[in-house]
Amino acid sequence: MYQKDVPKISMLLEKAKNTIRKYNLLDKKDRVVIGVSGGPDSVALLYLLNSLRKELKISLHIAHLDHMLRKESAKDRRFVEGLAQKLKIPITTTRINIKELAKKGSQEEIARNARLGFLFKVAKDTKADKIALGHNLDDQAETVLMRILRGSGLYGLSGILPKRNIAGYQIIRPLLEVRRKEIEAFLKKKKIKPCIDTSNLEEIYFRNKIRNKLIPLLEKEYNKNIKNILSNMAESIGCDYNYLLGITNRYAKKLKSRINLNKFITLHPAIQRLTLRMIITRLKGDTRRITFRNIREIEDLISNRPTNSVVDLPRGISVIKKKGFLSFYRR
Repeated sequence: MYQKDVPKISMLLEKAKNTIRKYNLLDKKDRVVIGVSGGPDSVALLYLLNSLRKELKISLHIAHLDHMLRKESAKDRRFVEGLAQKLKIPITTTRINIKELAKKGSQEEIARNARLGFLFKVAKDTKADKIALGHNLDDQAETVLMRILRGSGLYGLSGILPKRNIAGYQIIRPLLEVRRKEIEAFLKKKKIKPCIDTSNLEEIYFRNKIRNKLIPLLEKEYNKNIKNILSNMAESIGCDYNYLLGITNRYAKKLKSRINLNKFITLHPAIQRLTLRMIITRLKGDTRRITFRNIREIEDLISNRPTNSVVDLPRGISVIKKKGFLSFYRR
């Protein structure tokens, strides 16, 4: 894809380039939107992709969203605008009052949706092929642990994927196999002082408790390589999940919101459950808030409940059992 790295290249750039090759994250002449918050990960990602700009003939566009959650957010925006000017990369910024929107729901979920919506809009406006985000190996380990503790299936335990299609856009994460300490060392060597989100130290957030308490305990008392182990586990599970997903797609590609029960009950339980999740995703856009208990309730509906029985799922989705088939609908 590009010429072999020179021997003196930094460890971060070498690892990131290997990840790009391994998962085919970038192609020549790609147009890439980079989500840059101003924090260490996104700033390192910006410099990485800028170093590849001429070699791959890719075009870059910075996207910065001010969530207005912290007093320093305006300072963060000015910092990112300064980077854009220094590197001569075009930038789009916007502000969204997440606290105001969060009165109607989860602040974490609303912030995530706002961020993705903004990135998708910038990608559409700039006719970008890909959206690059700065998640690293430590983020991966934290995410996997969070999902273990909350309870998750194969998809959740796959963690953060290096490449994923969402709503027709391809999200790529070139730093996913790079440690946080390597990112910090890279920026220190370049004498770059990124913005620091002090909320990452507040232990009222579940992820911060995982990062600041549980992982250090696991490293000290159980396995000093726990982050790498969790990351490797996510990669292995993701491979298995993709295989099962391929089988499920062949069965479910013609299904819309109705399942023939006579055929369905002959399938392996793993394919049955993936099929149920696939149909729910088509109706509501994702399977967020759909728990294992919800899936078990649908299974009980199929096996034990009489015709015309109904199961109500989160977010306004219901399932009704009819003679010979199962029907999903919005209530």
